[in-house]
Amino acid sequence: MSKAKLKKYLLSLTKEQIADIVLELYDARKEAKDYLEFYLAPDCNAELEKCKKAIQNEFFPTRGFSEKPSFAKCRKVISDFQKLKPEPTFVADLMLFYIEQGCEYTLEFGDMWEQFYTTLEGNFDKAMRFIFLNGLLVNYYERIEKLIDSVSDCGWGFYDTLQDIYSEYR
Repeated sequence: MSKAKLKKYLLSLTKEQIADIVLELYDARKEAKDYLEFYLAPDCNAELEKCKKAIQNEFFPTRGFSEKPSFAKCRKVISDFQKLKPEPTFVADLMLFYIEQGCEYTLEFGDMWEQFYTTLEGNFDKAMRFIFLNGLLVNYYERIEKLIDSVSDCGWGFYDTLQDIYSEYR
């Protein structure tokens, strides 16, 4: 169904019928519940912290050891956060946090496989593009420099690639 058809249908309903549909959706889908709760009482700081914990748990679970962090889960956390439409500074913070966790993971456990670095590089590029397009580079300059410097001894040309990506946006 298209948005236009949905809108036409919803306009034909009473307020009570629409409220019933929203309540059913709230009960049926966790994503809808999360969205509606944020919409009614937006707390970007709390949501950001919740997302950071989810990403951190992928790399450093509270129990045990993460043998292979799920980059897909981390990207989904960021994507879901973006759908809430927070200020760009919150999104940029989360995107950088994701890369920082990946860098910390490799510093903690040693050299990783090539795809690990390639994935982080791609996500760093996305973060840099987002930061640049939203005019936030001045806000994150020191943090980005620190992140890059922290991986100067990592393998697979990771440090050099991050430097190259960063230099495109400076």
